[in-house]
Amino acid sequence: MSRAQAASDVFQAIADPTRREILAFLKSGERPVSELTGQFPVTMSAISQHMRVLREAGLVSVRPSGRERFYRINAEPLKLVSGWALQYEDFWRDKLVALGEHLENES
Repeated sequence: MSRAQAASDVFQAIADPTRREILAFLKSGERPVSELTGQFPVTMSAISQHMRVLREAGLVSVRPSGRERFYRINAEPLKLVSGWALQYEDFWRDKLVALGEHLENES
């Protein structure tokens, strides 16, 4: 998979609010899929689809244990998102400085 496609997959994966919530939930550690389904007001089938998208984007890994599947976050691909967002840091810093100066002049 190319770097551009991998980045696209990560951005697609985190575009969905439920998937972002799943990633936030997994930050505290590995969880069984049964626990994930109890945390979100969606069907088991929907959770399975979300987990497939996250797995394909490399954002989670799965460990089968007997009948249960345990999911763990892999935050490494999120570096792509962080790197992309960082390119706008100077832009927003300049905007906040300009806003602060404007507010001081208004006082």
